[in-house]
Amino acid sequence: MISRRLQFIGSLVFLADLIVVAASWLVAYPIRFNLGLIPLTVQHIPPFSLYAWMTLLALLIWTVVFRTGNLFDAKTIPSVFRELTRLVRSHILAFTLYVVVTFFLAQYKPSRIVFGLFFVLSLAGMVGVHLASRAFVMHSFRRGQGVRKVLVVGTGDLGRELAGRINRHRELGLSVVGFLSDKAERAASVDDIPVLGAPEDVQRVIEEMQIDSVFVALPLHQVDRLRKVLEALGEEMVDVKVVPDLYQYVTLRAGVEEFEGLPIISLKDTPLYGWRAVGKRIFDFTASLVGLIVLSPLLIGLAIAVKLTSPGPVFYRQERMGLDGRTFNILKYRSMRVNAEASTGAVWAVKDDPRRTRLGTFMRRTNLDELPQLLNVLAGHMSLVGPRPERPVFIDKFRSQIPKYMLRHKVKAGITGWAQANGWRGDTDLTRRIECDIYYIENWSFWLDLRILWMTLAQGFTDKNAY
Repeated sequence: MISRRLQFIGSLVFLADLIVVAASWLVAYPIRFNLGLIPLTVQHIPPFSLYAWMTLLALLIWTVVFRTGNLFDAKTIPSVFRELTRLVRSHILAFTLYVVVTFFLAQYKPSRIVFGLFFVLSLAGMVGVHLASRAFVMHSFRRGQGVRKVLVVGTGDLGRELAGRINRHRELGLSVVGFLSDKAERAASVDDIPVLGAPEDVQRVIEEMQIDSVFVALPLHQVDRLRKVLEALGEEMVDVKVVPDLYQYVTLRAGVEEFEGLPIISLKDTPLYGWRAVGKRIFDFTASLVGLIVLSPLLIGLAIAVKLTSPGPVFYRQERMGLDGRTFNILKYRSMRVNAEASTGAVWAVKDDPRRTRLGTFMRRTNLDELPQLLNVLAGHMSLVGPRPERPVFIDKFRSQIPKYMLRHKVKAGITGWAQANGWRGDTDLTRRIECDIYYIENWSFWLDLRILWMTLAQGFTDKNAY
């Protein structure tokens, strides 16, 4: 029911966006050639018909880009900033495709000024449409027009969380008017929302309060009670939604799939799959290859320096854990003496570590010892951006001490990550680092990867926690 309402509103906004695109393209022509606002540099003004037929091409491209980009995803409720960010990105992509396609297909090459006017007019128009639609919907809901009354069955953590989220998103046009409490001793209200009875009173409350939608959020151990409530709702003409009591088990992005008509709830899901994973791999391969070529003089120079300044191999290979818990050998320039852990075993690097060589101290402080990991990225063991890989011997300890620690292995490990870009590296709070890793996995996008790479480069090669 939520998605249907959002889908209807989204369809209207989408139609308005297409009208803005068509109107902006058609209006750009007279502004350029007829109004005299911009001096003409051509003797012959092209006929309007050469531009008019391209309106259909523009509508096709914007339709495909906006639909494939999930700009009007009915399953989510984006903030104003996120909605406008999506809009601008999709518009820039569609505009770029439009310019490229018209360059190759059109016999007449349209004026660059017309393209510029079209871009500005269409973007401004669509931003105005989206802001106006939000304002109109919110104004209507504040006046009580179209607001649907919601009854939440269950006052546990899940029920209260659900009611809070519904009331925070007034743009849905839903209002929680009451709870049905599953508690033996019921309070008059929960979170300032009145308790109207027990779950068994659902039919009476629906009739008295003229309820439009019922959300059932009973705990797992009350299966018998859940069954009775659903049986009572079977004859009622209201929307019924069951919210599974799996909230405490959701560790990553949850989702619902369908298999032969059977709904399957996913508790651990990431946005990195399908073409997104392919795109990330292509970017990693290309960027690491370019990086190895561009940095080859530095890489060779460091290798020679390591060999000349201390006995032993140039590279240091260390077992680390990556995607899906699989291990691989990470590459670094050797920064410590050979067999540095022979007497101590695996230990955490510390400040002023006496095991380091003189060159190793410099390389670790400047992170230059990490550069060979571009080979790991090229080979597919790692990504440029992702949670930093850890040694299995430490993981066995951390996984029992830090909740959700193993979830960081749901994506490829990276040379840099959201935690490192925010200063959580080296001997810092592991819990905060894991929080950053989980945030990255749940919110992954190409833009976030680029942001992390930029933040890493902007901070330079030195770090106070690198030793």
